Amino acid sequence: MLVAGFSAGPLQSNCYLLARVSGGPCVVVDPGEGAAEPLAAALAEHGLTHAALLATHGHPDHIGGAMAASERYGVRLRLHPADADGYEGPWEPLAEGPLTVAGLTVGVLPLPGHTPGSVAFTVETDEGGRLVLTGDTLFAGSIGRTRGSGADLEKSLRTLLTLADDTVVLPGHGPATTLGRERAGNPHLPGAAR
Repeated sequence: MLVAGFSAGPLQSNCYLLARVSGGPCVVVDPGEGAAEPLAAALAEHGLTHAALLATHGHPDHIGGAMAASERYGVRLRLHPADADGYEGPWEPLAEGPLTVAGLTVGVLPLPGHTPGSVAFTVETDEGGRLVLTGDTLFAGSIGRTRGSGADLEKSLRTLLTLADDTVVLPGHGPATTLGRERAGNPHLPGAAR
């Protein structure tokens, strides 16, 4: 499986491309502000075609480039309806069940708290690995601030902690980590080792 990513925009938000193989269709997650040119370059570098456009939540640093990507590649943004108010481009509601896109099965985990419509995306690779794209809910060594309910955020973090320790966490900002590393050392996780 191919996983590529880059940071863009004033807040250095992470945008990810997921594909089964180079030269095929891909899923783009969180095309934020400033992502248009790096996205085009990443697609060209890996010979990928744009098959799906997903958002972990509706903040501009994560969807600010989605309208341009929708127009350029002819796909609609898939976004949780609770976060769609601020988005003016074409969109479709995310289903809560798994999506089959670009030859991948992408699970959708509702994680309200950072925003009412925050979600994470889970993917199991053909090689046996596990990925979770957490947006601004969980970072390496930290968690996202809540713009909604602190109780919802805590519940969402507990949901993430049900995933296996070897799950690779691809957050909305900063470096990748694993769920085991965060469970052992992230002081902001409920019930985590201190």
